[in-house]
Amino acid sequence: MAENTIYIIDVTNRDGVQTSRLGLAKLEKTLLNLYLDEMGVFQSEFGFPATRHETNYLNANLDLAELGALKRIWLSGWMRAVNEDVEEAFRLVPTLKHLNLSISTSKQMITGKFKDKYRWTDILAMMGDAVNTAKEHGAETIGVNAEDASRTKLGGLIEFAEAARAHGADRIRYCDTLGYDDPLTIYERVKALAVAVKIPIEVHCHNDLGMAVACSVAGAKGAIDAGVDAYITTTVNGMGERAGNADLVSTILAVQKSSGFENKYHLDEHIDLNHAWKLCKYASLSFHVPIPVNQPAVGDNAFAHESGIHADGALKDSRNYELYDYAEVGRGHIEQLETGRLITTGEYSGIKGFKNVAGKYKLKFHDDEEAREILELVRYANVHTQKPVTEDEFKFIARYPRHAKMIMSVQP
Repeated sequence: MAENTIYIIDVTNRDGVQTSRLGLAKLEKTLLNLYLDEMGVFQSEFGFPATRHETNYLNANLDLAELGALKRIWLSGWMRAVNEDVEEAFRLVPTLKHLNLSISTSKQMITGKFKDKYRWTDILAMMGDAVNTAKEHGAETIGVNAEDASRTKLGGLIEFAEAARAHGADRIRYCDTLGYDDPLTIYERVKALAVAVKIPIEVHCHNDLGMAVACSVAGAKGAIDAGVDAYITTTVNGMGERAGNADLVSTILAVQKSSGFENKYHLDEHIDLNHAWKLCKYASLSFHVPIPVNQPAVGDNAFAHESGIHADGALKDSRNYELYDYAEVGRGHIEQLETGRLITTGEYSGIKGFKNVAGKYKLKFHDDEEAREILELVRYANVHTQKPVTEDEFKFIARYPRHAKMIMSVQP
């Protein structure tokens, strides 16, 4: 019998972009999908299919997956568990295969958010109808989200999950929407839910009390101990509403390295933390949010030692004061900084400067016409992101100009 597995679903492009006063351009969301794919993340919740300004980006990314640019990662859409949203999503994004349907389940939300417009039976019926509609449109996998699950009575949560399973849902997302759980409560509640319903559980934790990573791995442990697969939702650098979500790299490290998990619980074998540094630096650049100096694995001080005792111990054997090696998370390369003449590309670049930069990136064009086409898209990318165009963005545009043009146009 196969060992139950913990999978990672990253929601940076759905929940992370909802960070107040911040956001990502569609090109940046696309690059994040590519980086997450390289890192072996199982699924990216890549956006909102029922939202018009996402349409071109979503369809282009699904086409990139068909072409093999995204090699393994599943792209899933998020929407409310109401029929109108499901119908609109498949009208706008007809090749959508994976989705998560969300509805509030706690008494607080039913009373305080819905203002008692719906009864509990209405919540169950709306969710069931939405799952049925999604399956009718050809959805291959459906996760059902219990928003505010941590404040929902366990009996009601079990009833909700049983109803979702009966309609054909593949997973239940236990949402600790306000970061209300602690590691002990979420372990017990997720385990009880999994034992009762016998369906894989997604754990989605917010960081309002600073416990998102701890609660995420504890919840996953509860699911595995109950005999089902576990899925942990994360965001790169912990981005997200209010205090953020469970940080992707910290969560993976907790499963791989902590004393209660190491060699005891099975993480998706495709995860490769060698890409963590590049991914986190790109997300930091794109969100315009510096990585905290003490961030696990990728912060500037994550492998820095100053105390005499610590420095001496680390120099003798890094394992004395480092739980894992910096190379494991993609660090250790030499970063070069141009201090002489620098030619950059931007919205007002000309063909000569553009060709100079393309040459540095070892890019070649069939003729001047193709070069000018890519130049126009690179100019547009600078306007689109309002940031310097990175090397990987440049290379993506040059390789997939048709998709880049589509992604950078948000007009319905």
